[in-house]
Amino acid sequence: MKKPIKAIMSSLAALAIVGCGTTTASEQPATTAPETSASAATITVVDDQKRSVELQLPVERAVVLNSYANEFVNAIGAGDAVVGTDRASQRRLGYLNFSDAEIVAESIGEINYEAVVALDPDVVIIPRNGAWEDAAKQLESFDIPVVVATAWDYAVFHDTVDLLGQVFQKEDGAKALSAFYDEIFTLVKDRVAGTQAVRTYWETGEPFLTVLPGSGFHAIIEAANGDNVFTDFSVGASNDGEATVDPVDVVERDPEVIIYEFEPSATPTGQANFDEISAEIAGREGFSQITAVKDDRVYIANGWTTSGLAKAIGALYLGKWLHPDKFTDVEPVTYLEKWVTEFQHTDFAGEEAYIQKAKR
Repeated sequence: MKKPIKAIMSSLAALAIVGCGTTTASEQPATTAPETSASAATITVVDDQKRSVELQLPVERAVVLNSYANEFVNAIGAGDAVVGTDRASQRRLGYLNFSDAEIVAESIGEINYEAVVALDPDVVIIPRNGAWEDAAKQLESFDIPVVVATAWDYAVFHDTVDLLGQVFQKEDGAKALSAFYDEIFTLVKDRVAGTQAVRTYWETGEPFLTVLPGSGFHAIIEAANGDNVFTDFSVGASNDGEATVDPVDVVERDPEVIIYEFEPSATPTGQANFDEISAEIAGREGFSQITAVKDDRVYIANGWTTSGLAKAIGALYLGKWLHPDKFTDVEPVTYLEKWVTEFQHTDFAGEEAYIQKAKR
């Protein structure tokens, strides 16, 4: 059971030492006796790290860290429960209208625990690559449970959505989201069956930063029957699925399709940004020799779309880019628009605001 708000506020002084940012706290001693209620319902969930976490129901106030988790929570119909988040979620997901007062973390590894406690949440949700262990330790004395849910990881999509459905008691919304995801990947799987793999180079965030085995991007390249030209590239165990590669290597590996993905943002990319990247890629030394460039198969995308729905939207677009003859009757924009309007509940600015073929 969570502590009364008076007890929470009187305990903030302890967190002024460990929380990030400038804070002001009371010097009153903490009250340790938790509030109890024999009639309060509880549920125990098993999170991403196989931890059993007890939650008091209903969960009406949640701190959700990571933009992909916020997308999932919004998609299952629990977006109104989010009272605190991180700076990247605010920046990327403008349609969720997170105010500065709701920002409790500059990143998933830099959390202001005093700000979290002041929001009096029923749960804190954080991905496995965030500071979840520290968060669980710091928030334990306030009876604020921490649930690890990794929404960016393609490999655990169903587990994550099921977990969030349990936490927020939105099982129907979770089932609908999973069904949409399965519809997309079933379509991709069926259409690419029996095709020949296409050499693919995926660049993310900045020039020559590419994706490696272990990343979600590599997984969707494989799902769309692409052959990641840097599958064999290794920079050691701690590479986070990405590496900056030598431009000469890109030319020598001669990809048949190139994708450049901007950082995710619901704000339309802007034509100037598309034009700048098109010109930059076209002007790279040696790139005029690459098959993808010669065949006009270079695509630029805003990560809010291609990384949306645990990269399912990206897998569908990639399937069509790699194997256009197998997707002649499929328009990925139909699925993108449904994701935006029916699951994110916001206006769709149109496909070209987020995805374009590079200009030659």
